[in-house]
Amino acid sequence: MGKNWRLLTVIAGLLALSLVAAACNNEDEGGGGDTTGGGLSGTVLGDGSSTVFPITQAVAEEFTAANPDVQVSVGISGTGGGFEKFCAGETDIQDASRAIEPEEIDACAQNGVQYVELFVALDGLSVMVNPANDFASCLTVEQLNEIWKPESTIDNWSQVDPGFPDQPLTLYGAGTDSGTFDYFTDVINGEEGVSRSDYTASEDDNVLVQGIAGDENALGYFGYAYYVQNSDKLKLVAVDGGSGCVAPEPTTINDGSYAPLSRPLFVYVKKGSLSKPEVVAFMDFYMKNSQALVADVGYVDVDPSAYAAEVQKWEDFKAAG
Repeated sequence: MGKNWRLLTVIAGLLALSLVAAACNNEDEGGGGDTTGGGLSGTVLGDGSSTVFPITQAVAEEFTAANPDVQVSVGISGTGGGFEKFCAGETDIQDASRAIEPEEIDACAQNGVQYVELFVALDGLSVMVNPANDFASCLTVEQLNEIWKPESTIDNWSQVDPGFPDQPLTLYGAGTDSGTFDYFTDVINGEEGVSRSDYTASEDDNVLVQGIAGDENALGYFGYAYYVQNSDKLKLVAVDGGSGCVAPEPTTINDGSYAPLSRPLFVYVKKGSLSKPEVVAFMDFYMKNSQALVADVGYVDVDPSAYAAEVQKWEDFKAAG
């Protein structure tokens, strides 16, 4: 799934940035996403990825400032946990750090939940150590696999590389309900969901930040935005995917050279929620304003022509709803 995201960036290559504004301004009469006050009220329920959470939360804060009678609730039960709720019809919006999977598609279909998938940002899944670590500046995919594969017994940094000191290695990573876990295990261990289990796991990336920041022996992984927001507490480790050591930053994430850990981020919207004016207004606002907020929270915005196609997809979804 995630490894094919670069195909999206060549969609509609000749579309100008002005198309984004034109598509976003083509809102329904009752949308009210940019209207301060305007009598809009109600509740927007979202859940899912803690990786995507900072984007949706930033949009929600700006939206509710303009629409104070709308309550936007965004949970962080992880991509997998969020899809369980979304496909049961319990939420309006689903944040996802990977695309929906076949069993989730089936669950949605069985419950009559139709939806649209919207590509909203790019992430460079980041490998972290504690700032006291002065030796691990780059790890190969092979080394990461040796550390994280199911049968791994590596518990000392010297086992990772003979040049590293003889000191304990403690691991922090995404919980099994997380899309980050799914993506990392897929590209590092060769199969989604396959990983050693003896590590500190959480679907909340802030828990992992705190763990790594407080443990000099730590190694962990999570979304790039959480590094950007906590760069004074963490040390970034470059990854060698076969073409040399590359660290995640906006350019390497956008052009895919930070391989294989660059990935797309998504928001899903339930068709049944189009009957709620507050949800339509929120997503109108989201698709018009999120790209201005993506960099602010630490992620990488989508190529303008590709994003124009996503905006048009949202407009077409509303029109067909």
